[in-house]
This record gives sequence, C-alpha cells and structure tokens, in this order.
Amino acid sequence: MYALLFIGTTKFARVLSISNILITGGAGFIASWLVRHLALQYPFYNVVCFDKLDYCASFNNIAHVNANCRNFKFVKGDITNPKEVEAVLREHNIDTILHLAAMSHVDLSFGGDSYEFTSVNVYGTHVLLETAKTYGKITRFIHVSTDEVYGEVLEGDTDLLESAILAPTNPYAATKAAADMLVNAYYKSFKLPVIIVRCNNVYGAHQFPEKIIPKFICLLADSRRCFIHGDGSHSRRYLYAGDAVDALDTILHKGTIGQIYNIGTTDEISNRDLCSLLLLEFGYREEEFNQHIEYTDDRPFNDRRYAIDASRLKALGWSPKTSFEVGISRTIVWYRQFGSSWWGDISDILTAFPSNRQNRPVKDSDFIHNVAHV
Repeated sequence: MYALLFIGTTKFARVLSISNILITGGAGFIASWLVRHLALQYPFYNVVCFDKLDYCASFNNIAHVNANCRNFKFVKGDITNPKEVEAVLREHNIDTILHLAAMSHVDLSFGGDSYEFTSVNVYGTHVLLETAKTYGKITRFIHVSTDEVYGEVLEGDTDLLESAILAPTNPYAATKAAADMLVNAYYKSFKLPVIIVRCNNVYGAHQFPEKIIPKFICLLADSRRCFIHGDGSHSRRYLYAGDAVDALDTILHKGTIGQIYNIGTTDEISNRDLCSLLLLEFGYREEEFNQHIEYTDDRPFNDRRYAIDASRLKALGWSPKTSFEVGISRTIVWYRQFGSSWWGDISDILTAFPSNRQNRPVKDSDFIHNVAHV
C-alpha cells in the first residue's frame, strides 16, 4: 500500500550559513512534514531528525527520506538528555536547530501527564538552549511554540500581535510560554541566535489521532460517534500542514534573528461546526447528525478561541495557500486509507479523553508503509 508523500511548496536560494540542520521531534506530525520538505527540496542541506519515537511519533512519517535521501539521517534521542543532545550536535556538526519536539495534547496536560509536559517542554528546551550555547556553532535556533501562550481571545477582540502579553490558561500552554521565556532569555543573556514561532492549530496527514480532526475522521471511518467537549461552541483557527511548513521554511531562510513570528490563518470553525462538516463529507444528512455526536464533559478550562495576526510573517512573502475545504478533503482521504494502521492500535486514543500512553513507546521498525512521492 502506497501513501502520498506530503511536503510544502516553498524553495529558496541556499543560505551559506545553513549546512547541517537538526530537527527535534522530527518523526512527529509537523516536524515530519518539515523533515521531508527540507530533505527533498534542499539536497545541499543535511537534515538530521532527532526523536525518541514517543507514542505520537511514527517512523512511517520519515521512512521515505530515510530510505531515499542521502542528505538525511535519523538519530534516536531525547531532548531531556544533555549528553545525547551534545553528541548529536557535535557528531553532525549542526549549525541550525529547528525545535519542534513537545508534549502538545492539552487534555493530557490536565491529568497524570502534567509533570511530563514540564519535563519535555520546559526542561527539554532548556537542555537544548544550554547545550547549543556551550557548543558555540549554532547560527539559527528556531523554537516552535503555539498561539495558546497568548491565552483566550474573545469574539470581536483584535487579533493579537507578537508583542501581546503571554497569558496561558492550561498546563500545556503554560509550559510552552515558559519555554518561550527561556528562549528569549538565552537571546538576551548569551546572544544565542534565536527565533520564536507561534502557530495556530495545524492539521493534515500524519497527525496522531488524539487531536480533534484526525480523531473525528477515524471515528467516523469506523462508524462511531464523535465526542464533543461541552456544547461544541469553542472555535479554533486551522492551518494546513503544508502551509505551516512553507511558513517555517520562509522563516528559516528569511527570518530575522531575535524576532517572533505568528503563523496564522482566518479559517476559524467551532468544534460543533467542524463535526457537522465532517459528517457531510462522510455522506450523512443533516437530520442524522445527532445520531453521530456524543456530547461529553468539558475540560477543566477551555479557551473559547485564539486569534493571532500574521502580518509580520506575511511581510516576508508567506501566505496560506490551502483553503480549509481543500485541506480537509485531502486529510479525510489520507486517514480513511491509513488512519487505522499508521500508528498500530489506536483504540485507546479514540475516546472522549485519551489515556496515558507514556509507557507505550512506538518501535522505530513498526508498521512501515511504502510511500509514493508526488
């Protein structure tokens, strides 16, 4: 069975200060799109994927470049281990870091995994920063954060600029805000050449089905109900993964050291309307919707919406190219074909509130799919 190979669309002239790129969390969702994109679009860059292959990662996400790209290297490692981080930097003569490794599922941050979020997102980032400082050869350190660090933006309020105060409201967002502050501190104190990126919700193929869009698709593909927290009125803005990768590529090649960039879109939809859209895509009539929706308890706190202004990034020439309708259609096709096998057994994830998977790491040799490059 062949899976389409998804990458972005951008391609810039070579930057001489970029040669050997380390991408943390590179077997995960957004990072694997970036790994594939950089390895295939820029054969003159060496791309090193550094990932411990935790539960939401899959070696399938990088199998094609691992088998076919001479400029790609996979290194299994943990960002919270200073010795492993130092070793990968020195062995591969790394000059550029794109830091995407993170615990990112908000639901889990409210429960038993809360300390793990602090360990990975805060301490792991600190390890990378301190090791990069000591190593002394990094020309770019791009830290990928989230729009959730700004906190809730009420309906009618102005979209937030990068200068907005950080006001996170859940443990996940708080750990990302703490990491942002560490990154900024290393820029101010040690002149580490950092860039911070804050992004809307990203969706597309290869996203682990603990997040709402792939979870709903997998549930509907299995003829099961979708679980909606609360009344379903909370909304999010969604950015297609290909557009997110184009944004990161633009920032890598054209971004200014010391700057913060929002990666944002205006494709906003409530959870309830998202579910209705997917039900229509699966061929259900509107009068049938209630049969396929189960409303559950809400999170302890759930931001109504987020809204960020991406004007600074757009000034570099980036803009989202994939409409939500086109992106969601592509995503449905992929999950209907691969969602039930890409990560192995995901039955414990397709619940209203997913279980702790920290003791069930993914093996890097499991479930390898053939991939067709398009």
